[in-house]
Amino acid sequence: MPSAIPAPGPASAPSRFTVPVLAFCGMVVAVMQTLVVPLLPHVPELTGASPGAAGWLVTITLLTGAVFTPVLGRVGDMYGKRRVLLASLGVLTLGSVLCAVSSDIGVLITGRALQGAALAVIPLGISIIRDELPAERVLPSIALMSSTLGIGAAIGLPVAAVVMENFDWHTMFWASAALGLLDVLLVLRIVPESPVRSPGRFDLPGTLGLTVFLVGLLLAITQGADWGWGSARTLGLLGGSVVAGLLWGRFELRTRSPMVDLRVSARPAVLLTNVAALLIGFAFYANSLVTGQLVQEPTSTGYGLGASLVVSGLCLLPGGLAMVALSPVSARISAAYGPRTALVIAAVVMAVGYVLRFFTSHSLWLIVAGATVVASGTAIAYSALPALVMGAVPVSETAAANGLNTLMRSVGQACCSAVVAAVLAHVTFVAGGRTAPTLHAYLLIFLIAAGAALAALVATLFLPSDRPGTGARRGRGALGGTVTVTPSVTAARESA
Repeated sequence: MPSAIPAPGPASAPSRFTVPVLAFCGMVVAVMQTLVVPLLPHVPELTGASPGAAGWLVTITLLTGAVFTPVLGRVGDMYGKRRVLLASLGVLTLGSVLCAVSSDIGVLITGRALQGAALAVIPLGISIIRDELPAERVLPSIALMSSTLGIGAAIGLPVAAVVMENFDWHTMFWASAALGLLDVLLVLRIVPESPVRSPGRFDLPGTLGLTVFLVGLLLAITQGADWGWGSARTLGLLGGSVVAGLLWGRFELRTRSPMVDLRVSARPAVLLTNVAALLIGFAFYANSLVTGQLVQEPTSTGYGLGASLVVSGLCLLPGGLAMVALSPVSARISAAYGPRTALVIAAVVMAVGYVLRFFTSHSLWLIVAGATVVASGTAIAYSALPALVMGAVPVSETAAANGLNTLMRSVGQACCSAVVAAVLAHVTFVAGGRTAPTLHAYLLIFLIAAGAALAALVATLFLPSDRPGTGARRGRGALGGTVTVTPSVTAARESA
């Protein structure tokens, strides 16, 4: 296992604004992931594209985010996290400008692809926090940074809905470009470069193998409902991704400086945390996907509330605010009892939230209450997951390990999207002259999401027990688990 070494040159001391700036960057990136959701039904008439092509505005961000998040995490570990963070924010800004200046579907998909690649900002920010901050500030700071993924998603929907109803739709992309540029300037001014580096050569074959595996798998998952789950294209992609994954895994185990250290990833503390992340990602995304659609269903269905686009988006806003409020609570739970306990609590809260949603789907305020309970559990979970990961991996691999954990959440979201689409498309009836999902379709989704949360609970219970750390040099660190900080890194931090 290669040890961490400091980067050449002096490091800058972190300021009290480092964490707020990184959290703001994470929130902007997360908003980009959901920004186009209210726009999708209108894309064909606005661009002349087919509905299938319009769907790629969401699919492409999932693919590029899945591929680039672990890759850029590894690059950040090797060549500088701040440097890669700035590059990611620059790519996000460029993608936003492309979407702002064009109505051509090809240009829009390209811009969205660039926006998706910036998802690596969140694990990079978490790793900078671990490297730079004193031990007593690490847990609450990474809790806030990790929660931005959910907070941004909750905020993005109502903001995009308001823009859609009151301004030209290009406005939201100009605004995102301005926010991306502001992020770049803030990082340049405030965020220091981490002195921690992971030595070795960049694993280009491993990167290509991981790309083939992820693209094949996620394309099959996200497009299977449209292509047909038994179609040659879907089955071919699934089979090809399995073969590519096996070959990639064999190569990674034999190379000296792998893109993903599979031996570390196979440790129970890392493997089970990533399994829990996938299941939590699934459970979280169901809340975001169906809440707006449920309240927008027309009253002719017998259960729909006929709410406007803006009202449906605002239903998720209390959940976003709850996530902001609960991220420090999660950090205190992790500090007092360990992040494993925090994740157990989170999974239980999410399951309870979906049970509440199952029985309260006729009232707007009770729907909002149930969605907020689920979001509250998500906040605690997203805060605990990086703490579990960083307590189980070497300090020189934190960005790559958090990138992989973020990837698992994205895979969970992709699986959730496929399941939700299949249920809503097949459990239907005719109401008011149109085919619509039945109420039972939504209730079934809530039960499936609750099952995912309970499965995450089971995976968490099998995690090795943890306890609050003391921030030692070697032994149990501030995040639990065994970490090693070499004297050279310690010297670099002290000199900063």
